[in-house]
Amino acid sequence: MSALQDNPFTGPIGAEYDALRLLCPNAPLLARMVGEEVAEWRRGAGPIEGFEIGCGTGISTLAALTARGDLKLTAVDSAREMLDQARVNLADYASAGRVTFIEADALAALRALPDARMDVVISNYAIHNFTDDYRNAVVSEIFRALKPGGLFVNGDRYAMDDATAHLADTQAIVRGWFKIFIEMKRLDLLEDWIVHLLSDESPRRIMYFEPALEQLRAAGFAPVTVEFREGVDTLVTAVKPSA
Repeated sequence: MSALQDNPFTGPIGAEYDALRLLCPNAPLLARMVGEEVAEWRRGAGPIEGFEIGCGTGISTLAALTARGDLKLTAVDSAREMLDQARVNLADYASAGRVTFIEADALAALRALPDARMDVVISNYAIHNFTDDYRNAVVSEIFRALKPGGLFVNGDRYAMDDATAHLADTQAIVRGWFKIFIEMKRLDLLEDWIVHLLSDESPRRIMYFEPALEQLRAAGFAPVTVEFREGVDTLVTAVKPSA
């Protein structure tokens, strides 16, 4: 992310990101589903090259690499704390030349890619952190960087379009966080995660469901498919048309 797109995972949240498994039980599920989508895409077509936006500690990176043995992946994140964990967690894959980790702003890294270079682009719980104008630019660059017929897979937090339902869901999430962090005796982390959630919910960042799908369609993706949705946790696939 750029200087204007501050990364919220450069502090305590990034250092102890594994807490996400407790705060959002669907996070590892969506990571696995991202891997499954990559595994099924053009199965048997030969080696493929992929790009990951916001790889974090490598949860979805690992899912994609283990699901698709012929995948070579470039994984990007701008939070050094997260990348350091990913490099340790996936050291064997890095040594084998199957994954390259890059500390970089997501949009800048995408813009550095040649046209129609990537077979797949993946992301898991990263793109909702962007401001809407930055997110729109990211989506356009993903489309440009994908080969015709290429696949974008995003497991993420897509806000409910019904504001009342979304508020109720968010309140339930925060109540659950209080129980988890009080039991952990980590109210310091609770504070950081609530501040982060308020950023996600701010008008310039909140990623509403239908507008986000329309953003993909407007960039040229077709079809755009919702593979899974439970609350705000959603898996979306989008294909760059072959012609």
